[in-house]
Amino acid sequence: MRKTLGLILIAGALMTTSAFAADKTLKNEREKFSYMVGMDVGKSIAPAAADLDPAALEKAIRNALAGNKPLVSGAAATRASEVMKARVASRKRGKSVGALPKDVSKQTISYLVGHAVGTPLTEMKADFDLAPLMQGALDRMSGQKTQLSDDQAAALRNAYIRKNIDDAARAGADYKRANEAFLQKNKAEDGVTTTASGLQYKILKQGAGAAPLRTSTVRVKYEGRLIDGSVFDATENAPAEFPLNRVIQGWTEGLQLMKPGSKFRFFIPAYLAYGEKGASSSIPPNSTLIFDVELISVVR
Repeated sequence: MRKTLGLILIAGALMTTSAFAADKTLKNEREKFSYMVGMDVGKSIAPAAADLDPAALEKAIRNALAGNKPLVSGAAATRASEVMKARVASRKRGKSVGALPKDVSKQTISYLVGHAVGTPLTEMKADFDLAPLMQGALDRMSGQKTQLSDDQAAALRNAYIRKNIDDAARAGADYKRANEAFLQKNKAEDGVTTTASGLQYKILKQGAGAAPLRTSTVRVKYEGRLIDGSVFDATENAPAEFPLNRVIQGWTEGLQLMKPGSKFRFFIPAYLAYGEKGASSSIPPNSTLIFDVELISVVR
């Protein structure tokens, strides 16, 4: 999945107890990048900074980056969120907010915000160090001069985005080639037939009776997999029922080859399925789809 800096522009607040001192020089590109991420975080989260406890916030961020459950949840999290949002809104209107209500502590708000900060950062955590990130956020929020200029930060941000776009393009091309190679090899396997469209199928069990038409509605059981074997969809307890002219092309063509009681395995090229767009996160672009399909009956 492409990583974007949009993930780090989030609501909340950030301060730090890190040992990364404010006057420490950023000594390498990784620290500069980490600090830049912190600057972006700090810019977006400054309005709530006064309501946070630094140690609790850092604890919650680290907890989220580790993939753990939030340190505050349920009614306590809901209440803390309501209070924080109201106080941020009041500050934006130039109103005094006073002390926190007795039932909401800085620790609770910090746990809430820390999880909100840490969770979206997990996708890119291999690319930054937390200490300079937090220092960058604190420097930006406090209004003091940051160790990177806005232009320097923008250059780092844009370079990161470009790299991720290029990496994603290369990964997508590799994935497409792998799927094409799979079909090329698979068509030579015993029992596999390839139609004029490029659909490949293997008969696992032959049924009897009249095959469905393009306009027929069918009742089926199925399991769908990618070429790596990962299952992206399947019927479980109850069969599925649908008209053949409202599904992917590979299904529309393939089911017309089957008779009730048949079980086929279909190898559907991407262009007969979801093509270059894919379908949600479970079916990437240019995916070959492998379906084991049992035609239970032709409904009408």
